[in-house]
Amino acid sequence: MRSLQPLRLLFNPLRVPRALLIDSRYARQPSVRSCSCSAPPPQNGKYSLLNPTTVNPLTPTADHRALGTALDLFSTSRFSPGSPLFHPDGAHIFQKLQAFLRAQYITFGFREVITPNIYKQSLWEQSGHWENYKNDMFEVTGRGAAGGIEDGKRIEIGEDEKYGLKPMNCPGHCLLFKSQKRSFRDLPIRYADFSALHRNEISGALSGLTRVRRFHQDDGHIFCRPSQIGEEIEKTLQFVGMVYSTFGLGPYKLVLSTRPKEQFMGKVEDWDRAEAQLSEALNKSGRAWELNEGDGAFYGPKIDIILKDSDGKEHQTATIQLDFQLPQRFGLTYQAPAPDLESKGLTTTDPELLAHSGDVTPVIIHRAILGSLERFMALLIEHYKGRWPFWLSPRQGIILVVGEDKRVIDCAERVVDLVNHRSKDEDKLRPRPLDAVNFAIDIDSSGRSISKKLAEAKSRHYNLIFVVGVKEATTGTLTMDLTGQPHTEKVVDMLKAMPLSDLKLENPRAVEFESMDLRGIMQLLCEKFL
Repeated sequence: MRSLQPLRLLFNPLRVPRALLIDSRYARQPSVRSCSCSAPPPQNGKYSLLNPTTVNPLTPTADHRALGTALDLFSTSRFSPGSPLFHPDGAHIFQKLQAFLRAQYITFGFREVITPNIYKQSLWEQSGHWENYKNDMFEVTGRGAAGGIEDGKRIEIGEDEKYGLKPMNCPGHCLLFKSQKRSFRDLPIRYADFSALHRNEISGALSGLTRVRRFHQDDGHIFCRPSQIGEEIEKTLQFVGMVYSTFGLGPYKLVLSTRPKEQFMGKVEDWDRAEAQLSEALNKSGRAWELNEGDGAFYGPKIDIILKDSDGKEHQTATIQLDFQLPQRFGLTYQAPAPDLESKGLTTTDPELLAHSGDVTPVIIHRAILGSLERFMALLIEHYKGRWPFWLSPRQGIILVVGEDKRVIDCAERVVDLVNHRSKDEDKLRPRPLDAVNFAIDIDSSGRSISKKLAEAKSRHYNLIFVVGVKEATTGTLTMDLTGQPHTEKVVDMLKAMPLSDLKLENPRAVEFESMDLRGIMQLLCEKFL
């Protein structure tokens, strides 16, 4: 429960210089980090040419930087440029995004892993980052990097060589895969990782949450057999569709980028087979998609998800990339019968061929559903403009106390404790279960008039506003204003369908019900992602 102080909201978004608006679709686009380990992502702006909806972009109606300040979500500091500081409400939203994805990982077969933030230079050389990304990486120097004598003991050269902060998770996931012997029966193996990533962006490019130096990506890597590519891509597209519909984002389109005419790795027949699998998965998705010939990474074809926001601007968010190169760089293998056919994604029933087993190189599918969580938050901030859905909101409800009667204040506190299953009895203090839900409900028991409290609660964008006076404290009821909740009509329909006793629903600004039903109402709002 938080104590409330008057808050002056800044309703006017930051003004963007006219010169910057000319190519704003390019300036805002490249903040999803390609998971390429060998070449930087293309910066040619081809996506906007596929569907030129932003040729003459209008001045944005909302700017996440101004809204982030007004809503007390995040700030920045000159002591750590490009590394946002999330305030409690911003951290609440950030952690809800992570929790939402973690809940879906069970359905899609991902296991979350934790990997180091720094690796030796030799690993980055093996992955190709040192050659292609060194200028965009932060270097860290360990002790004894050049060898020598320390405390009378010789330090081996390279024992503490230069390190680099990771810009991507894929090399670490390759180390995890290689840590054990793998069989074709083990695949696919799906790793997920929320580790912080760092890229040394130039200072002039830094902007709010959309262009940062420290960010978190809902990174996932699928190690699969060549024959499993199509099925895994299909599942990933289903994952994307489910997530974006939950947030009410869209429309979005799918773009397939194919083999470059020059400078590509692997055999043409492998590329053709992989592209055919991607095309089939896209066709099965039921969504329109476009072909971007020759714009794939040289290590494999890819699918990019292009999202159109409420202002008509396009953003690359999710990405699905095939990688034939990184498994070879790290010498990743798994055992399978008929290895020659297995490597081509083919099967056989020939007993003579199946009698021989050998090493086969897996394919890696790099996938990010939200992309950079920071950048996705920026899109959500501008999309919702402070009217967060209940399940995501850092200010789900507030109880306004009428008057200063201690009995009424005690009643408000009991409601919060009841909703969150909290006990103030020290003799009954027990650890909360791991799946306990804690609802963000505040209490305003200040001596101000109820009209001023109500006006301030609305300006702070609380989803549900409750009023408790002597009458409610006596009868054990609550009066709720739910007009701050997005999709109010859906909430009304939900309440009508619930078995609530003494429900009075004639006016959405003054819904009356018994206080013991509040937790069930809030739980259902979360379950329905309203």
